[in-house]
Amino acid sequence: MTALKLAFMGTPDFAVPSLDALLSAGHDVVAVYCQPPRPAGRGKKLRPCPVQVFAEGRGLMVRSPASLRDGTAQTDFRNLELDAAVVTAYGLLLPPGILQAPRLGCLNVHASLLPRWRGAAPIQRAILEGDDRSGITIMQMDEGLDTGAILLQEAIPITNRDTGQRLHDRLALLGGALIAQALVGLQQGTLTAVPQPTKGVTYAEKLTREEAKLDWRQDATRLERQVRAFTPWPGAWFEARGERLRVLDAEVVDGEGAALPGTLLDQHLTVACGAQALRVTRLQRAGRAPMAAADLLRGFSLEPGLLLT
Repeated sequence: MTALKLAFMGTPDFAVPSLDALLSAGHDVVAVYCQPPRPAGRGKKLRPCPVQVFAEGRGLMVRSPASLRDGTAQTDFRNLELDAAVVTAYGLLLPPGILQAPRLGCLNVHASLLPRWRGAAPIQRAILEGDDRSGITIMQMDEGLDTGAILLQEAIPITNRDTGQRLHDRLALLGGALIAQALVGLQQGTLTAVPQPTKGVTYAEKLTREEAKLDWRQDATRLERQVRAFTPWPGAWFEARGERLRVLDAEVVDGEGAALPGTLLDQHLTVACGAQALRVTRLQRAGRAPMAAADLLRGFSLEPGLLLT
C-alpha cells in the first residue's frame, strides 16, 4: 500500500486511536488540526487537548485555528496538497473550501451507525435510548451535519453494563481500525460511497448538566440507563438534604407498594420510581471520593420514607 499524504483533524481522547492507527499504517500525516488549548483547573491555565499532546509527542506539526472560514486558514490547508483529510471529533465545521481541497476528500470517523445518531453525543444517546448496538461509520464528508455518503460501517453490541466511557473506549479503538481499512479500500478502488438511507435518521443532541438530574417519575429502567450513559460526564445526580449526590452505579429492583416516586424505600438507598425502583449502589458527594452506598449511609443519614424531590 502506498503511503498517503494526510491531515488529521481531531480534538478529544476519542480521536487519538484514529491518529495512532494512521501513523502505524505508515501514512504521512503532514499536519494535525485540533481546537486551541482551553483554560482548565483551578488556575485556569491553558491546557492542550489530548490530540495535541499525542501529536506533539510524535513530532507532528499541530495547527489550532479558531476557525477554518477565513481565507488564510483555507489557503494554508490547500497548500498542504493532501491526498485526504481524516476528521474524528474535531469540533469545528468544515467549509466547502476545506472539504474540497484533498484529492480524496475529507473522511469522518463517526461513533454511530448512521443515519442513526447524527450529531454531538451519539455514544451517550444510544445507551440512554436502550439501543442494543452501536458502531463506527466512515463517511465521505459533505456540508451537512453527518449527512455524507457511507464508505464503511461496523457494528458492536451495547451490553447492559456499558457506560458512556466503556462504549467510548471500545468505539475509539474500532474507529482507528476502520479508518485504516477504509484508506486501503480507497487506494485499491474497492470501496464505493453509498448515500445514507432517508429513513431512520435521529439526532444526538449535545449533553447538558441539567438533563443529568434523575427524575424519579421516570421508569427505573430508563434511569439506570441514564446513570450508565452519563458516566463519566455529565454524571447522573439527585439532591438529598440540600446536597447534590452523583450516582456512579445503580440497579433496577422491584418496587415496594405504591410509594410516591422519589420515596426512599429502605436502608439500602432504594428509590421508588414511576415504574419499579432504582437501588443506588455507588455514588459520590461533592469534593469526596466515590464510595459504596452502604459506606455513605453510615455518615450521611437518609431514612426510609424520605421523599427526594
